[in-house]
Amino acid sequence: MPDLRFYFDPACPFAWLTSKWVRTVQRRRAYEVEWRFVSLRLLNAHIDYESHFPEGYEAGHTAGLRLLRLAARAREEHGVDAVGPLYEALGRLLYERAEQPDEGGSRTRAIAAEALGVVGLPARLVTALDAEELDAVVRAETDEALSLTGKDVGTPILHFAPPDGTALFGPVISRLPSDDDAVALWDHVVALAAFPGFAELKRSLRERPQLPSFGVRPDEVGLVEDWHGGSRRLKR
Repeated sequence: MPDLRFYFDPACPFAWLTSKWVRTVQRRRAYEVEWRFVSLRLLNAHIDYESHFPEGYEAGHTAGLRLLRLAARAREEHGVDAVGPLYEALGRLLYERAEQPDEGGSRTRAIAAEALGVVGLPARLVTALDAEELDAVVRAETDEALSLTGKDVGTPILHFAPPDGTALFGPVISRLPSDDDAVALWDHVVALAAFPGFAELKRSLRERPQLPSFGVRPDEVGLVEDWHGGSRRLKR
């Protein structure tokens, strides 16, 4: 059993930053992470994107679902240990480049193909992007994640000390802390998760992620925006 289950959607830049934080702490503390799926597109399947979200959200969330299909197929054929490196490769290609990736299908396919090459997985796996039958796998893990936290959440979802430990949405961070600060933040989050009855700390004001794809340099602080509803939804 892993020490942490990390539910991610590749479409979420905040999940990517949190995953970088988790990997930083993992290098300092010996513990095992299992990378699992939660789809923002499936989570919002009942929402009319045009009236509820800013432009581009539906395309972005759909791209995330397609990349989760890819991760599901990689896990199916190459085991659970294939998911973490693949997610890391996808995240670097999506967010650690200065240009903002196009969320269209061709760009998603190009990123998927490049990520497969980076981690040494077969190029043929790129066909999983269009394998809608894999949505059942992604949906099952999305439902699993929400069963641990409740439905009014986003990504990432962290399940500490599974199967009986607490699961929380977040932490949502806009900057990657230093190695020492990363460990201190980890200890605080774990302490909160371990406290019986703890449910939520929250504010909807967020800095834009400190990532090249958002044009925010490591020495800059991103523009503060109100992510009410957790995702800049125009209405609830």
